[in-house]
Amino acid sequence: MKKLSIFVMMFFAILGLLVGTTITQAAAPAQASLAGTWNCAVDTPSGKGNPVFVLTQTGKAITGTYKGAFGESKVTGTIEGSDFELKFKSSGMEITYKGKVAGNKISGSVVLGTYGKGTFSGEKK
Repeated sequence: MKKLSIFVMMFFAILGLLVGTTITQAAAPAQASLAGTWNCAVDTPSGKGNPVFVLTQTGKAITGTYKGAFGESKVTGTIEGSDFELKFKSSGMEITYKGKVAGNKISGSVVLGTYGKGTFSGEKK
């Protein structure tokens, strides 16, 4: 009887570990990808623009290029799940894009140094 009780307790302990691991894995958000060419539309109080980002991704690290109203610049950034941040400098001014990626679309906010804040959206080419 004692051996049966130990066996039952071990069975439920192992079952609990397996179920707990499965639930934890299912709850983890999938890592989105920003790799590729993104055609964007930016709207700010200073005006509108249509920049293009060409990005590569290694894990959570993003690198690439920006080409738009502020010229051409190297971009760095990070992505966590579907949330991302991209930064670059143009004429000494730091520009930051923060947003979300959903499949082949991105959207969010942008801080354009002394030019103020705005919003952006984009689509993967």
